Amino acid sequence: MEGRIDAHQHFWRYDPPQYEWIEPGSVLARNYLPDDLRGELDDAGIARSVAVQARQSEEETRWLLDLARRDASIAGVVGWTDLRAPDVEARIAAWAGEARLVGFRHVVQDEPNPEFLLDAAFQRGVRAVLAAGLAYDLLIRAPQLEHVPAFLDAIGPGSIVIDHGAKPAIAEAEWEPWAGRIAAIARDYPIDCKLSGLVTEADPAAWREDEVMRYMAHLLDCFGPERLIYGSDWPVCLLAAPYARVHALAETLLAPLAPAEREAIMGGNARRAYARIAAPVEGEKIQ
Repeated sequence: MEGRIDAHQHFWRYDPPQYEWIEPGSVLARNYLPDDLRGELDDAGIARSVAVQARQSEEETRWLLDLARRDASIAGVVGWTDLRAPDVEARIAAWAGEARLVGFRHVVQDEPNPEFLLDAAFQRGVRAVLAAGLAYDLLIRAPQLEHVPAFLDAIGPGSIVIDHGAKPAIAEAEWEPWAGRIAAIARDYPIDCKLSGLVTEADPAAWREDEVMRYMAHLLDCFGPERLIYGSDWPVCLLAAPYARVHALAETLLAPLAPAEREAIMGGNARRAYARIAAPVEGEKIQ
């Protein structure tokens, strides 16, 4: 259990104006805090998690880091800062003392400009993240894959992690061009991809395991056990499935692999991609 990490989940104190993307009255419209996740991780045999930003606010990043300082089960935080700011290098440098900060993310999927990844100011910001030894989580939808090669060429080397397999439209049975584009990116660039967030891209009320498994299997084929990273996307996954079912899907996919390959996807690859994930201190209590 000690080495297993859920590399993608969220915490928040629900405030409707701050979380406009959450539909009022939905299962997400409440607080989700470490105590709510701990039992799910224990039942799945997972020791720690990576908390990922859920709103584009440095205030939220500070709050997540405060949670991580108080709870050793939070292995790291992927936060947010304005990557298009003229002083982006100074902004990132200001976070240098935060040992639990492992990366940054911007909600590119919601940007109205379909060519946002080609924005020079944004690319400069991502380069600053990578230069600081942090990872960058790439949150996009499938159509935005078109511009990922040019984006990767522009930013150069560093740890890039695609969230949620680039969110194929499973509910609409989309396969191409998603499948071909993500395969080409995996072939041509040394980046990682999260096995996360797919159940909510299917029909949340009527998804089938076999339809989601097809997309999961393609990601495994593309990225292999060396570059695929398990994440639950809890609590967002609750729109479609409880934590245990999401975890069971991943375990089913990974069952034919060698034990070392399974453990890489379930923790080792996250520790590599997020190089600043700290090992548990000897004697440190994971609450």
